[in-house]
Amino acid sequence: MVDTLGDSLDRAVEQAFTRPIPKSAQAQMKYLVRQLKTTKAAAQALGISQRTVERYVAGKLKRPRKDLAGRIEREVRKRWQPQIRAKAKKKAASTDGIV
Repeated sequence: MVDTLGDSLDRAVEQAFTRPIPKSAQAQMKYLVRQLKTTKAAAQALGISQRTVERYVAGKLKRPRKDLAGRIEREVRKRWQPQIRAKAKKKAASTDGIV
């Protein structure tokens, strides 16, 4: 997999996070649904059915297959602690930059 500049920036910003991302699939899915407002929007972002999202939120499904687990984690990381992410980017832009 080719590492892009955006990925490097995201990894650098993640160092500023004050809390780790949710670990379980259920917690991650609940977070995504809360951020995206509906199970339908979360399902579209992940490329799965709305009913599958509802099953993860309810705890009926517990272990996603590998490709889905990666997509869930990627979407959660993208949205995790947006204010801290913005503050880290602003600080990096105005001071020493991101190494």
